[in-house]
Amino acid sequence: MTLANYDCPMEIVELVREDCASAIALWAETGLTRPWNDPTADFERALEGATSAILGFKRDNVLLGTVMVGNDGHRGWVYYLSVSNAHRRAGLGSELMKAAEEWLRRKGAVKVQLMVRNENESAFNSMNGLATRRTTSRFSHDGSGIGLGRCPRGRKRRGSV
Repeated sequence: MTLANYDCPMEIVELVREDCASAIALWAETGLTRPWNDPTADFERALEGATSAILGFKRDNVLLGTVMVGNDGHRGWVYYLSVSNAHRRAGLGSELMKAAEEWLRRKGAVKVQLMVRNENESAFNSMNGLATRRTTSRFSHDGSGIGLGRCPRGRKRRGSV
């Protein structure tokens, strides 16, 4: 796959334990880590789960973006959607979101929830082109947050469940 502003192939792969330090460094760079949330534990938990994974966008074996996905049997959940500050606005986030939706669709997810902290306005602005809907959800440390609901490609939205 070649994206605008990139003349070399890139790939989205499932990350492995050896990618943990790179992923956490990326999450810290992009402001996704919080003192009350251990990113190493999150990374390891995702790898250990049969219904979760962390997908990574790599170029020349350098991690440029991540997305954590999980399926609870009905909804697909998306966390840690992140693109390196130096590589934003080139379509990498959209490609990661497409890969997350495809992974979740293959796992049987009927809906997708992208978890975004209230203060992450750049994430909300990036989602303007997607068919998303803001919904209040309790997931962040202070008890407030936003979920962006979306149906994976090929599925139609039905009533909230």
